[in-house]
Amino acid sequence: MYSDETLTCVDCGRSFPFTSSEQEFYASKGFTNKPSRCNDCRTARKAGGRGGSNYSGGRREMFKATCSQCGGVAEVPFQPRGDKPVYCRDCFAARPSYR
Repeated sequence: MYSDETLTCVDCGRSFPFTSSEQEFYASKGFTNKPSRCNDCRTARKAGGRGGSNYSGGRREMFKATCSQCGGVAEVPFQPRGDKPVYCRDCFAARPSYR
């Protein structure tokens, strides 16, 4: 029913195969559009993050604060506002869990 096609990558301009088995997979998932990027460009795009996501795959920005319990240095992944307590890793781990 499906036959192999050759498509052109929108990022690098290289030709890449869109095999019949890939076409069957796309159809089984309900995808109606053909892939627009080759495997290399698709992989690079995924590794580089997406525009709509806050997480880009790299290291998070960390902020230094003073631990509200022990007074030591705390590194947290958010900018402390000063209206709530901030704990270092050890003090946070020692707190009871309310889950």
